[in-house]
Formats: sequence, C-alpha cells, structure tokens
Amino acid sequence: MAMLEDPESNIRSLNDMLSISNDKDQKVVKLGLMSLLAVFKDIIPSYRIRQLTEKELAVEVSKEVKKTRYYEYTLIRCYKAYLQKLISLEKQPHFYSVAVRCMCALLDTAPHFNFRESLLASVAKNLSSSDDVVRKMCCGTIRSIFINEGKHRGEATIEAVRLIADHVKLNDCQLHPDSIEVFLSLRFDEDLREDETEEQKVKPKKNKHRQNQEAPKPLTVNDKKKTRQELISKAREEVDADLRAVSFTLDPKERKRIQRETLSALFETNFRILKHSMSTSNLRSKANIVSPGASHPLLAPCLEGLGKFSHLIDLDFMGELIACLKKLSGFSDQQDGTPHDSTLSVSECMQCCIVAFKVWRSNLEALNVDLQDFFVQLYNLILEYRPDRDRGEVLADALKTLLWEGKQQDMLRAAAFIKRLATFALSFGSAEAIAALVTLKHLLQKNSKCRNMLENDSGGGSLSCLVAKYNPEAKDPYLSGALASVLWELSLLEKHYDISVSSMASNILSMATLNPTQNPVPILNVNPLEAFRDLSIERELSKPASKALSLNLKKRRRGKEFVALNPDVLQKADCSVDKKELEEKLQSHFAVLRGISENERLRAKLNHTLSSINMYKEYKKQKKKNTKLKIIRKKVARV
Repeated sequence: MAMLEDPESNIRSLNDMLSISNDKDQKVVKLGLMSLLAVFKDIIPSYRIRQLTEKELAVEVSKEVKKTRYYEYTLIRCYKAYLQKLISLEKQPHFYSVAVRCMCALLDTAPHFNFRESLLASVAKNLSSSDDVVRKMCCGTIRSIFINEGKHRGEATIEAVRLIADHVKLNDCQLHPDSIEVFLSLRFDEDLREDETEEQKVKPKKNKHRQNQEAPKPLTVNDKKKTRQELISKAREEVDADLRAVSFTLDPKERKRIQRETLSALFETNFRILKHSMSTSNLRSKANIVSPGASHPLLAPCLEGLGKFSHLIDLDFMGELIACLKKLSGFSDQQDGTPHDSTLSVSECMQCCIVAFKVWRSNLEALNVDLQDFFVQLYNLILEYRPDRDRGEVLADALKTLLWEGKQQDMLRAAAFIKRLATFALSFGSAEAIAALVTLKHLLQKNSKCRNMLENDSGGGSLSCLVAKYNPEAKDPYLSGALASVLWELSLLEKHYDISVSSMASNILSMATLNPTQNPVPILNVNPLEAFRDLSIERELSKPASKALSLNLKKRRRGKEFVALNPDVLQKADCSVDKKELEEKLQSHFAVLRGISENERLRAKLNHTLSSINMYKEYKKQKKKNTKLKIIRKKVARV
C-alpha cells in the first residue's frame, strides 16, 4: 500500500479512507475503522506534535520542512476527525465494541501522542461496562499504561488515576470492581516520603549558600554582559524544554512529583470508598437491612489496594484509618450491650483486619495502636465462615497475617485460637483444614505451655485446675478458658480422608511426648495461605472429568431409591386390594405389550417383502436390458 510505503507523500489518502467510515453499510464502516486503525498505528510518530507559533510560521523554511509541516498538520487533522468519529459511533450499539476496541488499541500503541485525554476519558468511562469483553479490554489497556510508563513519561498514569477517581465520585462508588482493581498494577518508588522530607530540609541550606556566593557577582558584571547571559540562558532553557518533550526519560524530581500526585489521588479514592461503605453500613443497620456485599461493590478491591500500598500511607491518617477499619470489621464494645450487625460479608470483615495489621507492621516504629480488637473480631469471624459463601483464600491470608507472621502470642489468646482452629478444621474441607492446622501447629511451637491441651486427661490438661471452665460460646478469647479444654478433635482428624490433613494432625499430636524446647519433624514448611493454595490446586486437578456414570455408581444411586421397611410395619399396613381391578389392569398392560411385539413382528415381515419386491423389479429391468443388447448385437453381426 502506497500510504504505508511513503506516508509523507501519500498523506492525502487519509481523507479518502475517512470517507469510507461514512458509508451506509455497517460492515463497510467497521472495516473502514479497522483499516484506519492499522494505518494510524504504523504512521504515528514517536513524538507529540505541537502547534506552531506565529513567529515560527512567519519564518521562511526549506521545502523539506514545509513538507514535514504539511504532513504533521494533515495527520493531526485526520487523527482528530477519526477520534471524533469513534466517540460518536461509541454511542450506537452496533458500533460500540468496534469503537472501543479501536480506542483501546490507539491508547495502548501511542499513549504519548496528541488527544490522549479524550481517549483516556472514553476508556475510563467503559471500565465499568456491562459488556464483559469491553470491560476486560479497557482494564487491560489501563493496566498496560500503568506498567509501561516509559511510553508516556508517567503523565498518562496520573491522568488515568484522576479520571477513575472522578468516575467513582460521580457514580457514588457504585461501579464494577474491575474499575478499581486496575490500581493494583501501579508501581511506586519505595523512598517517596523520605526524599520529600530530605528535600525540604536540604533546600533552604543550599539556597542560603548560593545567595551568599551570588550576592557580590552583580556588582562586577556589566549591563551588556548581563543581557547577553540572560539571552543565552533563555535559549538553553528552550532547548532543554524541547529535548525533554522529545525524550521519554524523566528527571528524578519530576518523576517523584508525578508519583506523589498519583499516590494522593489513589488514596483519596480509597478513603472515599471506605467512608461510603461506613455510611451505607450505618444506614442499613439502622433500617435492619442485611444483604452483605450488595451496597459496596468496590470495598474488596479497595481493601486489597490499601494492603498493597500500606507502607506509603502518611502517618497523619493512620489512626483514623485503623478506626475506620475497626468499625467496618463489625467490632463493637461489649460495654454498650448493643450488638453490632455488620452489613459486610465475612471475607470483607477479614480483609479489614488484614489491612489494619499490614498498616501497623509497615509503620511499626512510628505507630502506637492496640490491635486487640481485631484479634477478637477474627476469633468470632472464624465461626461465621461458610465455604460456599466466603472466600477461603481470604481466611488463610487472615490466619497468616494475624497469627502466623506475628510475634509470640499471649498464652490465653493463643490457647483460644488453638481450640477454635481445631474445631474449625473438623467442620470444613481439606483446604481450610490444612490452613487451620498449619496455624495451630505454629501457635503450639511458639507457646510451649499450650501443649498441655494435647493431654488426654479427663477434665482438661494439666493446667485445667488453674483455669475456669471452657466456654466455647465466649466472644472474647481471653474469657473462653481454652486452657481447660483438650484437643480431642485432632484424634478424629488423624482419620481424615485427605492424607495431608491426617499426617499433619498426627504430627501435631506427637508434640505431646516432646520436651517444651523440642519441635516435631516438619512436614509442610509453608504458611497457611500457601498450604491452602496448594491443596486447592490439588483438589481441582484431582476432580474427575464429566463422563458417563460407571455401573457401580448407577447401582448405588438406584439402591438409594429403595427403602427397607420393618416387617412389623408391613403387617400393620392396610394391604387390601380389589382383585378384579388388579386383574383388569394387568390384562390391559400385557395386552399392550403383546400388541407392541406383534406390531414389531409384522413390520419386520413387511420390510422383508418390500425388499424382495424391489429386488425382483431390479432383476426384471436388468433382464430387459440384456435382451435388448443381444438383439442389437445380432443385427450388427448380420450387417
């Protein structure tokens, strides 16, 4: 194609291609749009075309420069018309997917080029589209912009984050979760806050030193030299600005400024979602409406993002953030006497606990907060977990963050969690059970005094006389009295159908015979989250393919349809049946069966006779042909 071979000489052909997109036939319009997309992807330059000033237009230039200017002017004009056409066709259902596909491809290929703002606005608007294909396409484009910042020097990243933030604000946080999950692809430097404080400290000193050095200089320089230096410095600044516009490498200070603005917009969006979730949960709890996860679809990805970027949160917001997470997790002081019914799901409440601990650990030296309330909330949430409703991966992550990664736990609290995890492992599937047992073993290794719960004495372990009676319904782990109980659940888990669960239970029981300083031979050197994922993958891989049922399974299912009754019950039952009526029914039934068999026999005979008749007819035809051939041959022989 001449357009692709020499774009500068054949740039006018873009106008002809644009006219194709105005055709009445929908298929022609779609093909025209896709053709223009392929052309623009090939001819778009690697720089942003700026508008010429009046001074530049007044200067006489060579033919080559005129040709280049005409090429750039025509390209920008046609590109603008193409984008306007796409935006107008986006509103029509027949061209919706094609228009969005073209805009996503242009934004992904050339995020540095002109009219990027209009492309970003259209793509960000479709992040919450009801069409799954369009939504995934737009999310993939935004993720590529966040990851490949070298194409646009990070400027498109902050524009996209601000557009999504405005979109969340306008729609009152009622969007698809995918529109916020794209934030997880953002990347930030680790030293954003430290460099900012150092610059604030160092800058005044450098300025004072420069002022002291440069103060006597103006006295020795003449006015002519001064004006000449000013002109040279202005020319250098203009050249530097042009070089920065062409190159994609950012100055470190400019990069940090862009990242700070992006981070502030990101956290502003996340905090808005948290406040909206709090307000809606309070209104729904007052109205006695309970439908978890219905009024705040953006909360789960918001909490995941806060957990990922928790080390970048400013210390001024830590206290307010943890208080907000505590309310969202459903915790309420028992002194009030009014239970707090959270409208969040169990998984979302656990995510609040996870985010609170990640924020606390990332700022451990500067933050002094008591997180005992989150332990109490997790202790109660374990009983509310349902595998068909909640996410097991979030539960395993909560066990890993709160119990596995923490320092040595308090003995009473550790004993309460050990007993509850043993009960939990006995009640749910193998993936949840292995995560609970891995955490249980870790707590027993860190708290050697809790190993007395492994003793099988009646009435509890050796510490049962020092502790009150075990109360499994206690909401506070300190008041449960778990040290007075025995881990009898482990003896049942030794007979579990899953080998990994049974071996882990027997390994934990072997700790009863060891010294407090000794630990059993490790079986799984993984945390609860990794153990849950490994067993979940094995369970998915071990599922049989959907084939026809075997004979044994069919026999078993058929056997379940019959019920064995007691003979005494059968004797007492009323078995009086009219014999004549029964005989008539049986006669009619067997008459029908005999009629069916007789019909099948007659049909077979009929088919046989028809086939024989057809064969006889074919034989007659063939015989006539043979006789005719013989007659013809005799005549030919006589001649």
